[in-house]
Amino acid sequence: MRYFRTIHNRSVGFYQSVLRPLAFRCDPEWVHGMAGKLIDSGLGGGTVTDSRLEQTLFGVRFANPIGLAAGFDKNAEHLAAWPKYGFGHAEIGTVTARSQPGNPQPRMFRLPEDQGLINRMGFNNAGAETVAARLRNRSDFPVGINLGKNKDTEPADAPENYRQAFLHLRGLGDYYVINVSSPNTPGLRSLQEKGPLMDILQALRSEDAAAKFFIKVAPDLTESALDDVISVAIDGHATGLIATNTTISRDGLRANPHQDGGLSGRPVREKSDAVLAYLAQHCDKSLTLIGVGGIFGVEDVIRKIQLGADLTQLYTGWIYGGPGLIPKILRDLCEQMDRDGVKNVRDYNRR
Repeated sequence: MRYFRTIHNRSVGFYQSVLRPLAFRCDPEWVHGMAGKLIDSGLGGGTVTDSRLEQTLFGVRFANPIGLAAGFDKNAEHLAAWPKYGFGHAEIGTVTARSQPGNPQPRMFRLPEDQGLINRMGFNNAGAETVAARLRNRSDFPVGINLGKNKDTEPADAPENYRQAFLHLRGLGDYYVINVSSPNTPGLRSLQEKGPLMDILQALRSEDAAAKFFIKVAPDLTESALDDVISVAIDGHATGLIATNTTISRDGLRANPHQDGGLSGRPVREKSDAVLAYLAQHCDKSLTLIGVGGIFGVEDVIRKIQLGADLTQLYTGWIYGGPGLIPKILRDLCEQMDRDGVKNVRDYNRR
């Protein structure tokens, strides 16, 4: 354990002191593309295996509670790599029925002083048919598929657009996410309203009554709006909710670049936590909750679980923490469980 801890502390330290400063001098999207070419090697990663981290949710076994959030592996190009970095699951996408280029560049901006990231990517992806071909030969590593609306699809036609995407991807994911909370596609967030959201869920459910559907919510919703989402999830027999997507708020930033788009990382942590806590307190306990937003270390993972999350995800934290971050968090989590006398990670959940 001591050797493992030393190796991974060095890995994280080298990334943060040497590689990250070099990478942060370059365009974020260019770096993202270049990093993709190295990811499949598993360089700098590692795994932690401990039965106390395992749990089975909605019929799927998860080796640990930390997953890769949607947005990093948009086109399912690195499915075999994510276990090498210690992730317990990965969510690919956002995938739309038809391929689309997304918004004009530049469309990704770092906020190092705030440990945040602003993006207005706009669901750039290769399309559901191409992504489906990559998913057909995947391993049994848990994978979620995040579904979105094509930019040129009118809100009234959204249920059919989501359905078309799902038809290509049906049976290829362990769960599917209805993404109606990104701020980067015009009119998308209006689909979080009760009527449109239920129409989308029912359109997907009509194609596969047994599929596991999640709804991903924005951190900017009012309690009344969250109540509507909860109602749709329960009445529409959704599997769970994901809290949360990026925020349009810029409150509390030390360095505001005044760029449109969704803000992620540490600045969204409080908002995401508040939404997660509200959902945990007010939704049916049969719904699985996934906590996303502002995860950078073991304390963030434990806090999300204590607030009610069954699983957690991160993206921006991995950009800042580097390839050795997940093994470090998992090792820290095991050591904290030793100190707390916790027999399984789910025991932290107060829900």
